[in-house]
Amino acid sequence: MHPHLPKLLFLLLACAGSTAAAGQALKQPRPDLFTSGQPSAQQLRDAARSGVTTVIDLRMPHEDRGYDEAAAAEALGLRYVRLPIDGAAGISEANARTLDRLLGQDPGTTLLHCASGNRAGALLALVRARVQGAPVDDALQFGRDAGLTSLEPAVRAALERPAQP
Repeated sequence: MHPHLPKLLFLLLACAGSTAAAGQALKQPRPDLFTSGQPSAQQLRDAARSGVTTVIDLRMPHEDRGYDEAAAAEALGLRYVRLPIDGAAGISEANARTLDRLLGQDPGTTLLHCASGNRAGALLALVRARVQGAPVDDALQFGRDAGLTSLEPAVRAALERPAQP
């Protein structure tokens, strides 16, 4: 585990209410990956200081972030990647495979976010099932651990479709 990750967890949890919806919490479904709702500019600074190297933003371009997140991330030296996921319609095996490829490009620690963590958890559940071959129940639990909530039916529907080669 990165030596600064406990500090990162503390800092992001301490700032969790700044612009994110009340009750949102930073999640860590695996040692090199954090998931969350929309981080504030301060949370982004704290993440960079604490060892996060990449931010993957799943929000659509029209969704208000409250600040220019891409510019802020780049100014902090973070790799900033957008993978726009349009709610349930974007919960697909193709998007999960793209996310898996993006996650594999970062040898450091990644902060994956959407507005609430729901899309992040949904795609991670698909990655776990379709890319990594985990049983459906295990994949769904991994997704829930990462923030999956109301998109679980979309994940189940995606898992019922034939796997892509």
